[in-house]
Amino acid sequence: MKDVLAVILAGGKGSRLEPLTRNRAKPAVPFGGKYRIVDFSLSNCLNSGMRKMLVLTQYKGMSLDRHINLGWRHYFCRELGEFIDVVPPQQRIDEHWYQGTADALYQNIYTLEKERPKYVVILAGDHIYKMNYEPMVKFHQTIGADLTIGALTVSQAEATRFGVMQVNEHDRVIGFEEKPEQPKTIPGSAGQCLASMGIYVFNANFLFEQLCQDATDRNSNHDFGRNIIPSIIGTHHVYAYPFRDENRKSQAYWRDVGTIDAYYEANMDLVSIDPMLNLYDENWTIRTFQPSTPPAKFVFGSQGEEGRAGRALDSIVCQGCIVSGGLVKRSIISPHCRINSYAIVEDSILFAGVKIGRHARIRRAIIDKDIEIPEGVQIGYDLDVDRERGFAVTDNGVVVIATGDGVEHVQPQRR
Repeated sequence: MKDVLAVILAGGKGSRLEPLTRNRAKPAVPFGGKYRIVDFSLSNCLNSGMRKMLVLTQYKGMSLDRHINLGWRHYFCRELGEFIDVVPPQQRIDEHWYQGTADALYQNIYTLEKERPKYVVILAGDHIYKMNYEPMVKFHQTIGADLTIGALTVSQAEATRFGVMQVNEHDRVIGFEEKPEQPKTIPGSAGQCLASMGIYVFNANFLFEQLCQDATDRNSNHDFGRNIIPSIIGTHHVYAYPFRDENRKSQAYWRDVGTIDAYYEANMDLVSIDPMLNLYDENWTIRTFQPSTPPAKFVFGSQGEEGRAGRALDSIVCQGCIVSGGLVKRSIISPHCRINSYAIVEDSILFAGVKIGRHARIRRAIIDKDIEIPEGVQIGYDLDVDRERGFAVTDNGVVVIATGDGVEHVQPQRR
């Protein structure tokens, strides 16, 4: 893997995750209490033996840049040619933002060429999954491909959100459509389609040629799925590589947490008895920034006062939290949160630094970083009231409170 350069596309706006992406890029959104979404792609790279990574950012990249600087740089040794570099938009062409995934690489082509890789692995930084990329690179080398595409089997209904491939008996791609309205199914598998995961292995020189050629096409969207892949499948060796899960579960795990409801459900799965995503696998560690913080603490259980005992049931409680006489059920509590006396938090996700006031009640909510919920306030019990307060409420009834929503002015309910 010494000849492989990994490029992680982490500049997406994440508009479907609003308001969680109000002040951060989608890959920087917290997940599972202590992680960020981008940690999964980066951990896959590190666990696969990749030691050269470029993270391309664009929108609201400050928190992502800070997270990588704090949590990831110590894994790499510059003296040995290893690195993880965050690359902001260069605006090399007409001072515009990236026009598509291919344009993002083209505008940084000098940085890519400077590393002289033989292969370039292109990844999205906003998906949750575990995968070893080394067998995919070896497959690409062995079969003599110009491009290899990571492939995932999805339902026909889901396939409208993906690039959909058709392959022959040797896994060579013979058809490709980006987000088709009527996706073509896999022959013999009714209702199933072969979707692109947005994971690409390119021969480096071939990639550079295609990027330069695409950049001169005024009619192009400068996107891999819409333009480059469809233009080469008839003339070059393009193959599909089936997703091989490192999650070690009976069912392969891959999640696009691109909407609030999808994000909420993926997090809530983590507090189930047997989660689909195994975060406790020491053979495939998910790494992240580990601040120096004290352990979690639960207090007032010995006071004997009814309803005032710090407890957490079926929940994830991260370091630095204090559950001070409150009750947490089926929730994810990120670092440095505090749940005060008689408060109840159910089926919710609290980002770092959230404080829940005494007697407050929170149900099916996502609360952004450092927000303080006043004493006695109820969230998630009357969705019409929550909407009137200006909070976002999803189709599935999840309330999202983001920075700047003015929750400090909400009046408590009478008890």
